[in-house]
Amino acid sequence: MNAEAVLMSLSLLVSFLYRDGCALSFLIPIALLLLIGVFLIRRKPENTVIFAREGFVIVSGAWIVVSLFGALPFFISGQIPNYIDAVFEIVSGFTTTGASILTRVEDLSWSLLFWRSFTHWVGGMGVLVFVMAIIPLAGARSVYLMRAESPGPSVGKLVPKMRSTAMILYGIYILLTLLEVILLKFSGMPLFDCLVNSFGSVGTGGFAIKTESIAYYDSAYVDIVITVFMILCGTNFNLFYLLLTGHVLQVLKSEELRWYLGIILVSTLAITYDILSMYENIAQALRYAVFQVSSIITTTGFATADFNLWPPLSRTILVVLMVLGACAGSTGGGLKTARLVLLLKSIVRDTRKALHPRSFSVIQYEGKPVDEATVSGVGSYFALYMVIAVLSILLVSINEFDFTTTVTAVLSCFNNVGPGLEVVGPLGSYADFNAFSKIILTINMLMGRLEIIPMIMLASPGVWRRSKAKRRLL
Repeated sequence: MNAEAVLMSLSLLVSFLYRDGCALSFLIPIALLLLIGVFLIRRKPENTVIFAREGFVIVSGAWIVVSLFGALPFFISGQIPNYIDAVFEIVSGFTTTGASILTRVEDLSWSLLFWRSFTHWVGGMGVLVFVMAIIPLAGARSVYLMRAESPGPSVGKLVPKMRSTAMILYGIYILLTLLEVILLKFSGMPLFDCLVNSFGSVGTGGFAIKTESIAYYDSAYVDIVITVFMILCGTNFNLFYLLLTGHVLQVLKSEELRWYLGIILVSTLAITYDILSMYENIAQALRYAVFQVSSIITTTGFATADFNLWPPLSRTILVVLMVLGACAGSTGGGLKTARLVLLLKSIVRDTRKALHPRSFSVIQYEGKPVDEATVSGVGSYFALYMVIAVLSILLVSINEFDFTTTVTAVLSCFNNVGPGLEVVGPLGSYADFNAFSKIILTINMLMGRLEIIPMIMLASPGVWRRSKAKRRLL
């Protein structure tokens, strides 16, 4: 809470600089955060040991708290007068979803536009990872916090200390952000636009400050720069660390990276061919195809074209990419390429075993054998993902939108993408959904970002019951 107050003060500074009249809208939540945060930090818990269960609950609880307070500037300013809408918008920001209830983004004040996009940047790497990078947190067992917050089948340390790992990750993150800001500035884009668009693409969030999204700039150079950074930030950040430490061959041998780039290439070529008749030449079709493929697979959600108007094949490919998502350990959402690869290998192995019952084979991934617990976990996660997706679609369908809108709205929020098809297309919004649907979609966004388990653990009564052994320990 104290960290969020510090982060929110940057938007307060923007409000003072642009004199947009929203200073009080930030001062009130900052004061509340500090008042409660300072009070709570003075209370020292008897037991500070963190295990997996505590890690899940701390992370999911922290994300809900920062979202509830983070929505206050929108609500207090009156620019998003409905608190549920304000929470939807800020959760969409922190989870890097980019789904919006705003029909005209330009109506927001400068400071609120900045806060809205800055939440992408903070949430992209992770709120708790950010806290670990700046202060010692929970000692050696802070790995459970990072595992609960970081996307992908498994999370390990880059270096022995978790705080050092968090600092390295954020160092890489900051470097990529600054580099994109500089490159975008070469296009003549205003500095404010460069900052917020970099927050959106490096955090793979997709909140734009123009209703037309990136299409507003109508620049091939801008499209190329943002495309490159979306693809880069959709890769596993551990690979950047390996590059910096000179392990280039290890990066090139990454199985997940090859699959990820291969899917982007094949999807881009297929869509380029499919939409060729809609554009003047192949270069223009390729430009729009590669941008949208990169935007959707990395779950960023920026748009340079209204893909609602594209042929069915192209739209279907984009929906599939929406579910697949980026790499494990990236700022992107979705199922993750690593899980896709492990699922496919598991299917191949089980098929062979059905044909040859006595055969035995171990699944290899990234050149190493994968233990059965990880393979089983991937299968369980996929099954849980499907159950929650279907249940959410059924609940949102009560809103009586058309089938395509309902399904893609849920998939888009659950996979932290932002735009879907039809009503929630790249030029649409979530404004017309009722409060119940917005709450379901907000939960979907949190579940998608935290990969389901932490949110389920938070709501599970059994997690809150102290075991007899723990009571004896205390």
